[in-house]
Amino acid sequence: MKLHFESKLPYQLQAIDSVVKVFQGQPVRQSNFTVSYGEEAGLIQTALGVGNRLDLTPEEIIQNVQEVQALNGLPRSESLNGLNFTVEMETGTGKTYVYLRSIYELHQKYGFTKFVIVVPSVAIREGVYKSLQITEQHLKGLYDNQTLEYFIYDSDKLDRVRSFSTATTIQVMIINIDAFRKSFEDPEKEDKANVIHRPNDRLNGYKPIEFIQQTNPIVIIDEPQSVDTTDKSKEAIASLNPLCTLRYSATHVDKYNMIYRLDAVDAYNERLVKKIEVMSIRSEESFNQPYIKLIEVKERKAKLELDVETKGKVKRTVKNVKYGDDLFDISGERELYRDYRIEQIEWTEGNESVEVGGNLLRIGDSIGDFDDDTIKRYQIHQTIEEHLDKELRLNPRGIKVLSLFFIDKVANYRKYDKDGNPVKGKYAVMFEEEYKKLIQKPKYHTLFKEIDVDVDVEKIHNGYFAQDKKGNLKDTRGNTQADTDIYSLIMKDKERLLSFNEPLRFIFSHSALREGWDNPNVFQICTLKDSSGTYVSRRQEIGRGLRLAVNQNGKREPDYNVNTLTVMANESYEEFVMGLQNEIEKESGITFGKIEKHTFANVSYLNKETEEFEQLGYDLSKKLYEDFKEKGYINEKDKATSVLKEAIEHYEVDIPQEFEPWNKAIMIELKRITERLPIKDGTKKKKVKLNKAILDSHEFIELWDKIKYKTVYSIQFDSDELIKKSIDSIQGMKKIEKVRMISRKDAISSMDRLTGLETVTVKEGVENYVSLHHTLPDVITELQNRTNLTRKTVVRILTGSNRLEDFKNNPQKFIVEVSKIILREMKFILQDGIKYYKMDDEFYAVELFQNQELLAYLNDNAVESSKSPFDHVLYDSDIEESFAKRFESDENVKVYVKLPNWFKIDTPVGSYNPDWAAVINKGGVEKLYFVLETKGTDILGLLRPEEQSKIEFARKHFEAINTDVAFEGPENDVSDFLLRVSSK
Repeated sequence: MKLHFESKLPYQLQAIDSVVKVFQGQPVRQSNFTVSYGEEAGLIQTALGVGNRLDLTPEEIIQNVQEVQALNGLPRSESLNGLNFTVEMETGTGKTYVYLRSIYELHQKYGFTKFVIVVPSVAIREGVYKSLQITEQHLKGLYDNQTLEYFIYDSDKLDRVRSFSTATTIQVMIINIDAFRKSFEDPEKEDKANVIHRPNDRLNGYKPIEFIQQTNPIVIIDEPQSVDTTDKSKEAIASLNPLCTLRYSATHVDKYNMIYRLDAVDAYNERLVKKIEVMSIRSEESFNQPYIKLIEVKERKAKLELDVETKGKVKRTVKNVKYGDDLFDISGERELYRDYRIEQIEWTEGNESVEVGGNLLRIGDSIGDFDDDTIKRYQIHQTIEEHLDKELRLNPRGIKVLSLFFIDKVANYRKYDKDGNPVKGKYAVMFEEEYKKLIQKPKYHTLFKEIDVDVDVEKIHNGYFAQDKKGNLKDTRGNTQADTDIYSLIMKDKERLLSFNEPLRFIFSHSALREGWDNPNVFQICTLKDSSGTYVSRRQEIGRGLRLAVNQNGKREPDYNVNTLTVMANESYEEFVMGLQNEIEKESGITFGKIEKHTFANVSYLNKETEEFEQLGYDLSKKLYEDFKEKGYINEKDKATSVLKEAIEHYEVDIPQEFEPWNKAIMIELKRITERLPIKDGTKKKKVKLNKAILDSHEFIELWDKIKYKTVYSIQFDSDELIKKSIDSIQGMKKIEKVRMISRKDAISSMDRLTGLETVTVKEGVENYVSLHHTLPDVITELQNRTNLTRKTVVRILTGSNRLEDFKNNPQKFIVEVSKIILREMKFILQDGIKYYKMDDEFYAVELFQNQELLAYLNDNAVESSKSPFDHVLYDSDIEESFAKRFESDENVKVYVKLPNWFKIDTPVGSYNPDWAAVINKGGVEKLYFVLETKGTDILGLLRPEEQSKIEFARKHFEAINTDVAFEGPENDVSDFLLRVSSK
């Protein structure tokens, strides 16, 4: 099995483009058709090989960075302080793919060839190497079979470092920070430095690092929060002499000049990762026996959790205690606690404990509660049951289900007897016992026909742990040779684990292996923690299973109802969600509800006169932020106040008149900022039932018969018309001036202790500027790549426009502006030239509803229904919820349906799934039939270009089937929609 990679995911392309734009204006790499006036772009010959060359000034780069930041709605950098750039991408969204593809882009665009990827651990290193292997053919296909050579730095193979330096092809070195962090200036201690810092006879007396330094590599740091957090690490990175440093992570500590951000909240809301549900597994509070749990110990005092009675009600509460305290008094004089006194408190590190009522409790220990192993067994039971339920649904779709257990001690899964023979630990025993019980249930018989349970149960679970020299499994620290071996095994098994041919489905792993490995088909994660074990954060747990699932062909599964990660938590749903949000705020710097000066910089609207999107920009964003602060919408900590939240809820936000064109976009951004994490409570999950009365009703059958037909389309593309319109628009384009150098002289006019320095401009000058290495790129190939037109068509457009002088003035700007014009004209011609045809013998049968299985989270994403084919309607947004509730209550709506994901319309830009279909009465006399699309905006221009096109193509589809069905949308207000259609 081979994983399939998608090359056109918009958010990944945006991340790649953000890095490329940092170097906008750098001479473009030569090709066969390039006219060059200097040495090859991006390269420089050095004494030890070939290096990267940067021609831009710091002023040009900061301007590029600010433009990228405004485009992406990020804080503005006023100075660079070194060429350090940050890319933030949530776990599971393809961070490694993005930076590997960025390497190809930077080479293709600017000719850069030397790249060093710095990693913090064996796990990440093996993961990066594996990613280079499995993406190699995919990336070669995208970049004309471009050769990229990659290797892991090995101090025993230093000739590879020399090859890295001298080669002219793309070179990628993967190196662990520990391999070059240890260096000494003192020659007498040189033998204690890493090999990379020592002179070497095989390298003619040079130090290996000197070969790297002379290449001026672009350094990519994977997980910088674990790499360069110390002064020594920062020195080590600087010692590579990087042309620039790109940092990629979901959880940055230092945010140097952030140029792209896809944070956890955006990733969840954009459905780029699995949705998360939490199955809370806790013992019920019975209050029938004295419950005591030790939470914390400090000098001479401790915190205990007790069942305390206050005003006649018993509640589990944390109380501070000290030596001699009587729990009878502290519990509200509950008789159960009589004779329970604090007899001893031990606070020395590693021995923290409390003796109470003759019981010795360490941190996390409890009495009067369920036995810890009983809870663990129930966690295992619930994980297996959830796993098997998903297998019933997903196996027929070619999707293998995996479950992951994190444990703190290997001995709990695998032990050894006195003769060294392996025996099952308690978790392995619990697993096999619970698994054998569960598969006897009748509902699982289709999964387990004619299997030998005793044999097969041992094949379906296994542990990934480090081994000692005798082959015995052991606990791990994360960076030993034994860890290298186990990580290699995990990474090599990544594709095999996804295949039905491999029986392994339940994986036990050490908590220290939480970073560097994940699998797209992990659907359940269960953490079996000992109270004394190491802490694994909730965010680290879910990160192992966030990627969207893939099928047996290695292709991503687009159905979001499939992509659900279930976390078995031994805490309440509320505690898990609050804890996860706190971790996200702490680790990623996100503050839920925070509004800053740059927040609205990238909101835009479509100017109908120019057909261009106009961004608000940083300066106006700052002005709006200040206005909101004056109105009490934002507090002193830049967080949204209850006043703003209430105004958003009632669509009553007071936005100044000058921002009118951006009004809708600003409201969308405000709603996005103030949303919480969309995590579901798995204990409230239930199967949605079919409503046969509606499905068989005359109204629904009549509606379905009108919308069920499939269509095919053809495109009539008049290239002469495209050429003519493109030429006309290019001729009307503003003149592109030469790149200018601006100089300005300012004098200090006054100093004030309160207001600081005041300056006045005394001189300003402008002159045309041409780089010493001015290169004219192959404009034809560039426009071909951007528009997918033939070379002949591009030549006709360029020669007909008579604007090639502008190209010489500023090649890059000319290419950008001309490609925009051509793509805009192509869009209009494509929409006008497409024609749909109804297929009378191809349609979606109503019986397909009976094969659909839906899961709802009651009181969360489901509205009870009596007018649709299911007893609950599932929604994904506040707008969809408002439509479902109004459709249910409105007497003019006879029947309606949230169209299932298998109801698709083919378009040139991908398949399209509309949201709703409905039958609505008009004046009690006439029935109207509608298909509609609901979005966060009713302005078509605010949608992504792909969404705009799909909606327009859907309109043509319903015109073609010609069954008196009106296609409406995008709609964002159900009242406006019903008022409008009732008046038609």
